Amino acid sequence: MKKPILGTQTFLPDNQERLLAYEKFVKQSSIRKIDEKPLYTGRYFVILRNGNKSFEFAQNLFESKLGLSVAHSSDFRAESINENSLQNADALIYEHLGVVLVGCDDEQIQILESANADFIIEPEKVVYVPEDEPAPLNTPSTWGIEITKAMSSQYTGRGVKVAVLDTGFDVSHPDFAGRNITTNSFVPDETAEDAHGHGTHCIGSACGSVDSNGLRYGVASESLIYAGKVLSNQGSGAQSWILNGITWAANNGCKVISMSLGSQVFPGQSFDMAYERAAQFAISKGAVLVAAAGNESRRSWNQFNPVGSPANCPSILSVGALDSNLAVADFSNRAINSTGLVDITGPGVLIYSSWPMPMRYRTISGTSMATPHVAGILALLWEQNPTSTPDQIIEQLRNTAQELPLMPEDVGVGLSIAP
Repeated sequence: MKKPILGTQTFLPDNQERLLAYEKFVKQSSIRKIDEKPLYTGRYFVILRNGNKSFEFAQNLFESKLGLSVAHSSDFRAESINENSLQNADALIYEHLGVVLVGCDDEQIQILESANADFIIEPEKVVYVPEDEPAPLNTPSTWGIEITKAMSSQYTGRGVKVAVLDTGFDVSHPDFAGRNITTNSFVPDETAEDAHGHGTHCIGSACGSVDSNGLRYGVASESLIYAGKVLSNQGSGAQSWILNGITWAANNGCKVISMSLGSQVFPGQSFDMAYERAAQFAISKGAVLVAAAGNESRRSWNQFNPVGSPANCPSILSVGALDSNLAVADFSNRAINSTGLVDITGPGVLIYSSWPMPMRYRTISGTSMATPHVAGILALLWEQNPTSTPDQIIEQLRNTAQELPLMPEDVGVGLSIAP
């Protein structure tokens, strides 16, 4: 499989104007002086509309007309889909999603675009850890689990499988000794070990227990942890790695899939169909998915950015961030686009949680921190209602949320509250 190109940007010929507008928006809306982050990997998703007929047509087109070698997701039933195993393939058909990942040149893409109206072609995005705000001091604080009532809940997420798709996990962290932890890396040539820190922090908020001084910082302290590394140690990855992680989590029976990651979205842009197909597959397997709304807004500057991707998908709960006064965090994105709502909020400012050793703990802010709080609460709801469907769990999450005197485009139904 053609490796994702993270240093250049590729545009669909027929959609160049739209994608250039996206690029311009991302550059203009970035407040920090950062290097030019690539938006696309140089590969494409082909979304199939017409079931088996599209599969057959696509495979014939790829092999006979484009000369591509094709692999199938069904080839990996005994193991998770991993890019290292696709070195001899030019395309991967995700049969369970109706999606094809293709590594080909612009001329071949033009052939695809002219071949069949049953195809939707999307560029594969580069996905990033949201730019979280570090705290000046690592001040231990439990305000997040206190205000969500997780501290006083009789539930601990016992036996509920929670997947956190992020930068991996420090399995040697002493706070998690004796816990049931399953790891997998979907990042080529990197283990699931977290050399970044973001994943370990998110897992701590969702599934952690207490720190070395007995201070509790995690919500679902008896959940079963599934740490899927879908972002590299540099905090970035290819969109297909997230699809592979979602598939792995769903096939392993995870009831909650938490994603504190994303790509920025511009006003008027819709959701990515490849993500939506993956989310629908996970729901069919019994999972609820949550994702960070994104940190690109600067409300104090009157700058509001749309909910990012994949949080803007209809089948994924989008999580905004609040501070300890239950005000919307300055960075938290807003529901500007019709397909990118904020569904609910969680604690996201000055959140204390686990960090890879030897640092052990860190306090940071972001919708990335709010998302695992909601994921942990979902685990408590699953423990309370083990025979419920994902839709029923989501409905209960909404019904028990604390209403806030704030606009729904900023906070959705309000603050998530533990059962």
